[in-house]
Amino acid sequence: MSMTRVARFFAACALCGLLGGCSSWFKPQAFNKPMAPVPHAFGSVQSATLDGDAVDRAWWTLFQDPVLNDLQLQLDTGNVSLQVLSAKVRQAQASLASAQASLFPSVNLNAGAARATSTAGGASSNSINLGLPLTWELDVWGRIDAQTQVAKANVQASREDMALARLSAQATLVQTYIALRSAERQQAVLDKAQAAYERALTLTRYRYEAGVVSAGDVAQAESQWHSATALGIEVQTTRQQLSHSLSVLLGLAPSALNMASTQALPSLPALPLLVPASVLQRRPDIRATELRVMAAQAQLGVAQTAFFPTFSFAASTGYKSSDLAGLLSASSRWWSLGPSMALSLLDGGQRQAAQDDAKAALEVAALNYQQTVLNALQEVEDNLVAAHQLQLQEVAQDQALQSDERNLRITEAQYAAGTVSYLNVVTAQTSALTAQRNVLDVQSRRALAVTQLLKNLGGRWDADTGAK
Repeated sequence: MSMTRVARFFAACALCGLLGGCSSWFKPQAFNKPMAPVPHAFGSVQSATLDGDAVDRAWWTLFQDPVLNDLQLQLDTGNVSLQVLSAKVRQAQASLASAQASLFPSVNLNAGAARATSTAGGASSNSINLGLPLTWELDVWGRIDAQTQVAKANVQASREDMALARLSAQATLVQTYIALRSAERQQAVLDKAQAAYERALTLTRYRYEAGVVSAGDVAQAESQWHSATALGIEVQTTRQQLSHSLSVLLGLAPSALNMASTQALPSLPALPLLVPASVLQRRPDIRATELRVMAAQAQLGVAQTAFFPTFSFAASTGYKSSDLAGLLSASSRWWSLGPSMALSLLDGGQRQAAQDDAKAALEVAALNYQQTVLNALQEVEDNLVAAHQLQLQEVAQDQALQSDERNLRITEAQYAAGTVSYLNVVTAQTSALTAQRNVLDVQSRRALAVTQLLKNLGGRWDADTGAK
């Protein structure tokens, strides 16, 4: 290689380095986190950040229920929706790998053979070539880097979407499980009531045969017993349907799950007195929307670089000969080396439209982030209130149940003594059964509210926030 060629080679390399250095003074717009109205705490909440702790992957263990723990382990591998989202995460990862590959040179291997005939003299010639071209787009303005940031943010957002779906599926499983156990408890109460109503019916028939009461009392006793039986059938149907829902949630056939009846709700964790707003940083929906703001800002940077020229570097070497035997000889070798530039001068406003579209998309992403934070605040506040109020309501409902049960015992004794009609007994029985079912309903609603609160807080609350 002559000195002139060497000088040209180093001049081309220097030009490439100079163009590459331009990227240090122009970069797409840096990420600015959108502001959202967040208080210091729920009751007294700090702003969430993307670097917070992730969702507790075993938050349901707070309920201390071994059966629920086993079901949650099956959920992670059996739920079809989670498998679909896992595939979407892999798609996003592939897009990221494709964007990152653009940062590196591409090298190809070309080979060809041709035979040409001149139309003037009829002479024919052969041409055989073997080439190794290299192309490399220089990321002068940071366009490729911005595209990589877009893909990276989308990968992280896809992971947060999957975390959100997993958290939602876990919460749905807990809620369905609680509803199923509540139905079992309702069934136990109805079975007990049905047995009591059957004893009362038997007593009333004896009294009717003895001529103490009328046939109307017997009819009322029979109606009360049949009503309890009908309610029991309805609760059994609900329990079976909830079992089917659990099965499908686990990716099983509706009738595949067969759980023994325990008639007990899971233990509820103590409620926190205050919840710091920093727990919002664990919520996958907030993290995902923040990442999409980052992706939108990076995409705006990509649109901005379209107004600048693109620079690339190309190098190629190979062999070219008229016959195969001399293809790899030194005289057949050739090479080329040099940079190139491309700049769009007129595009009818296409680049400006793309930039305006990117700006609007960024605004939408920022507003979505703010709305997601506001929705999160409301969900936490609502379920904190619901959980605390239902706890108080359960106490009041227990007191009402004790009064109704005491009234039933008194009324049954009065009926046995013949001082009141059976209608009084029916009224007292209905009131006591309703009170029992109300207690179970409040307990179930409280457990569901606690579950929803845990979901709203990203799977857990801090242990040092106090509890009651």
